[in-house]
Amino acid sequence: MENFHEIIGGDVPVLVDFFATWCGPCKMMHPVIDQLHDKLGDKARILKVDIDKNRKLAAQYHVRSVPTLLIFKNGELKFRTVGAQPAAALEAEIEKYY
Repeated sequence: MENFHEIIGGDVPVLVDFFATWCGPCKMMHPVIDQLHDKLGDKARILKVDIDKNRKLAAQYHVRSVPTLLIFKNGELKFRTVGAQPAAALEAEIEKYY
């Protein structure tokens, strides 16, 4: 199985959703993330990271509130936002890195 750094190091854009199971806005983002996954197909990868199960990784990327959404390409952080976001805005941001 690939590890986190191998996944974000690829040449396909990766949307990383740092979330928590107890977070209301994170729950609102779940269908948005699923919709993006269905729409983008192989053009991008989506990775969900539970901050309570991955505390070191969340700390490494300075996740202070959830949801925190990051976009990586070739291992480089390209975009960061905090809070619930509309699918169209995230899709437009990901498309910049195809």
